[in-house]
Amino acid sequence: MSVFDKFRMSREKALNIIIVGAGKVGSTLADKLTAEGNNVTIIDKNGELVSRLSTTYDIMGIVGNGSSYSTLMDAGIESADLIIAVTDSDELNLLCCTLAKKVGNCSAIARVRTPDYEGELLYLRDKLDISMIINPEFEAAREINRILHFPSAISVNAFAKGSVDMIKFKIPGDCILCKMSLMDFQNKDGFKVLFCAVERGDELIIPNGRFRLREGDVASIIGAPKEADRFFRKIGLGGHRINSAMIIGGGKTSFYLAKYLIQSGISVKIIESDIARCNELHELLPSSVVIVNGDGADESLLQQENLSGTDAVIPLTGLDEENIILSLYAMRVAPGIKAITKVNHINFSKLINELDLGSVVYPRFMTAELIRTYVRAKRNSIGSNIETVYRLFDDRAEAIEFKIETEAEYTNVPLKDLKLKDNLLIASVIRNGNAFIPGGTDVIAPGDTVIIVTTHSGFDNIRDILG
Repeated sequence: MSVFDKFRMSREKALNIIIVGAGKVGSTLADKLTAEGNNVTIIDKNGELVSRLSTTYDIMGIVGNGSSYSTLMDAGIESADLIIAVTDSDELNLLCCTLAKKVGNCSAIARVRTPDYEGELLYLRDKLDISMIINPEFEAAREINRILHFPSAISVNAFAKGSVDMIKFKIPGDCILCKMSLMDFQNKDGFKVLFCAVERGDELIIPNGRFRLREGDVASIIGAPKEADRFFRKIGLGGHRINSAMIIGGGKTSFYLAKYLIQSGISVKIIESDIARCNELHELLPSSVVIVNGDGADESLLQQENLSGTDAVIPLTGLDEENIILSLYAMRVAPGIKAITKVNHINFSKLINELDLGSVVYPRFMTAELIRTYVRAKRNSIGSNIETVYRLFDDRAEAIEFKIETEAEYTNVPLKDLKLKDNLLIASVIRNGNAFIPGGTDVIAPGDTVIIVTTHSGFDNIRDILG
């Protein structure tokens, strides 16, 4: 297929998307979705924001209320394929989606953040016929919980409903991996994990079996959680189990995270400066969670609350700068502590990564990626579907999960006989609930879930892996 044909097909599959809310997530979505060839219209009451985004991304902007019938009509709701409501109001987001479904024939995504709706999201989604309801704070808490299960991990991404994890970690100087090629290590110990990407300085590498790791490399492996755990223990990075965690800041993410951690048997202490919020948390969380009213940036308070004797510290305040400083401080006074830092602004992600903060989570980025994944799946042709997409290494690589529905030219063909693009790995196959690292004689079959890792971008269908 020629480049022109591929471009024409991509344009034919472009979606008409309306974004209600021009804040942090709305602006990120406008950037990412227009870059992938979709037709985007943004709605917000703030005329200055609308003007800036419409000029920056060459999109249509409407100043108005996204839950207004006339505003939606001006935005072209009757021909829209998708509406995404990400204003600061949960109720407004739900109303926008409900009205859009009545007026147009489009799919709808709503951001809903209030814990009051926590147990009702599935009900609301079904009754209001909304395709997706996203809670950024809940998603951030879930990611932090996954990271704490692998203390040496920088990040952990789950695929195939948790049956496969992709784990990023840094190679220490004394690691046994530095003494042999990846193939030799794999053959020697029979690990069922795959090295799928390595960042070395500014270079991103999709490694082959002859590749040798060096101290300071940032590597990503993929495999079943149990196999990943065995791998880390073998190379001496298993670390001790996280038994205690100190959360600084008592917001929504802290609430969700505390519930996750106590279910895992981890003792939790939350430091929150607002006494009213402390009282709310006392009511909402089990009595085993210790709530401390105080300033989490107060060094003497942190010492008094035994920061140095805590296994993990998770700063979740509303200020990125404070979260970063708290993590750096914790790692200085308590060597070996697991620090996980929440950062809302992603503009300086490369600089933040250079600070060696341990693990960093970006709720805004996670929300945009979940929506972006849905959009790409909606654009797919019949026969295969994108289930999940993760951006790796500052957007320089992608890990994509495909669900294979039907027979195709790439099914039931030994992988060694498929002509695949360069800089691409078929990292894992999930068949009948079991994940395995495929070899050259293995095949892709209908019903499989296939995970690929590549430095290419813009894949819409698993056919795109073919050269």
